[in-house]
Amino acid sequence: MEGDEDREALLPGATDRPKMAAICDPSRLAHRIVVLILMCFLGFGSYFCYDNPAALQTQVQLDMKVNTASFMQLYAFYSWPNVVLCFFGGFLIDRVFGIRWGTIIFSLFVCAGQVIFAAGALFNAYWLMETGRLVFGIGGESLAVAQNTYAVSWFKGKELNLVFGLQLSMARVGSTVNMNIMGLVYSRIKDLMGSAGYTTLGVTLMIGGITCLFSLACALVLGYLDKRAEKILNKEQGKTGEVIKLTDVKDFSLSLWLIFMVCVCYYVAVFPFIGLGKVFFIEKFNFSPLQAGAINSVVYIISAPLSPLFGFMVDRIGKNIIWVMCAVVATLCAHMMLAFTFWNPWIAMSLLGVSYSLLACALWPMVAFVVPEHQLGTAYGFMQSIQNLGLAIIAIVSGIILDTSGYLFLEVFFSACICVAIIAVVMLYFVNLVRGGDLNLSSWERAKLLKQAAIEAEKDRLRRESVDWNRIRPMSAFAVRVRYLSRLGAKLPDHLTSYQSALSHRSVLK
Repeated sequence: MEGDEDREALLPGATDRPKMAAICDPSRLAHRIVVLILMCFLGFGSYFCYDNPAALQTQVQLDMKVNTASFMQLYAFYSWPNVVLCFFGGFLIDRVFGIRWGTIIFSLFVCAGQVIFAAGALFNAYWLMETGRLVFGIGGESLAVAQNTYAVSWFKGKELNLVFGLQLSMARVGSTVNMNIMGLVYSRIKDLMGSAGYTTLGVTLMIGGITCLFSLACALVLGYLDKRAEKILNKEQGKTGEVIKLTDVKDFSLSLWLIFMVCVCYYVAVFPFIGLGKVFFIEKFNFSPLQAGAINSVVYIISAPLSPLFGFMVDRIGKNIIWVMCAVVATLCAHMMLAFTFWNPWIAMSLLGVSYSLLACALWPMVAFVVPEHQLGTAYGFMQSIQNLGLAIIAIVSGIILDTSGYLFLEVFFSACICVAIIAVVMLYFVNLVRGGDLNLSSWERAKLLKQAAIEAEKDRLRRESVDWNRIRPMSAFAVRVRYLSRLGAKLPDHLTSYQSALSHRSVLK
C-alpha cells in the first residue's frame, strides 16, 4: 500500500535497511496484521478458561461433590489476587519485567493455573482446584494489561480503537466457544472412559488448557517479533503509561466514587449470574445442557460486534450518564423477566447482552472526564480493584443464596444490586448537574469546551513566557558611560548620585 511505503520512508534509518518482503518488514501493513492476529489470540486462552467452571457447573458439582457456595469459590479465588494486582500489574510490566518478558511470565501463570486446576480434579482435591484458580487469576488480568500495551506500541494512532475492538471481540469469542463446546468435550471423554467422575472432569479441563498453551506460544512469537522490530526500527519497548499513587485516592471526587459504585453494583449482577446461568436455564426452562450453554453465552456473542459500534456511537453523541442509565435500567428489566416470567429467555439474555455492551462503552470513559490525567492510572486501578473485590464477595454470597433459597431469591438479589446502581446513576446525574460537570454533555459541547480549554492554556503559556520589555530597555550611551565610570571609582557629580544608585539597584535584579 502507498501509505505503508510513505510511513516506511519516514522511519529512522529506513534508507539504510535492506529491502525485505512486506510480511517480514515491521513497518509494513502485512507484518502488522500478523502481529495483530497474535495479539488477538494472546488472550484467547485466558478468556476461554476463565468460564470453564460455568460451562461445566453441573459436572463440577456432581463429580467433586460440592455445593453451589463452594463452586462459586472458583470465581472468588480468581478475583482475590486482582484486588491488589490491578495496582501493580502495570508497574511490573514497565519497571520489572518489560513488556515482552512480562507477557510471557503472565501467560505462564495462566497455563500453570489451568494445569493445577485440572490436576485438582484429576486427584479429587478441590482445594487444589481453588489454588489453580488463584494462580490463574494472578496471570489473567495482568495479561490483559500486557495485551493492551502491545496494541498501543504497534498501532498508536488512528488504528488503535479498531485494534482494541478486535481484541475485545476475540476475547468474547473465547468465552463463547468455551460455553458451547466444553460440555460436548466432557460428554465425549465420558463416553471414551465409560463413566463420569472426577477423572473425566480433570481430563476435560486439561484439554481446555491447550488453549492456554496456544496463547503462550503467541506470547513467545510476539516477543520475538517485537524484539526484532526494536532492532530494525530502533523503536522502544511498549509502556503501559500507568502512574499509580495511592495517595491520589484522597483527592477523588464524589462523582468518581459514584462511578465506582455503579461499576461494582452492575458487574456483580452480570458475571456471577453467567457463572450460575447454565443450570438456571436447565432447571427453570427445561433446556438441554447444549441449549443452556448456548443461551448463557448470548451476552458474550452480542457484545463482540456491538461493543465497537456502541463505542463509536457514544463518542459521536456524548450524554454518557443517559446511556449508563439506559443500560442499567435495561439490565434490571432483563433480570426481572428471568425472575418472574416464563417468557423465552432469549429475549432477556439478548437485552442483557445489549445493555452490558452499552454500559462498558459509556461508563469506563467517564473516569477520564472527572480525574486529572496524572491520576488516571490510580483511578482505573482502584476501579478494577474494587470491581474484583465486589465480584469475589458476591460470588460467595450468590452461591450461599442459591443453596439456601433457590434461583428466585438469587434473581431478586441481583435485581437489588442493579437498583443500587440505578440510585448511584441518579445521584451522579444530579451531582454532575449541580457542579457543572461535563459527564452528560453532548459530543459537540464537549468538543467546544476542549477547544476553549486549549485556547486558554495557550494564552496562559504565552502570558508566562511574555517578557516586560519596558523593564529591560537598552540603556542609552550616556547611562552606559556613567555606569562604567562608577565601576572605575571615578568621582561623579552630585546630580548623578541618585541615578547611580538606581543603576546599582537594577544590577542586583538581573
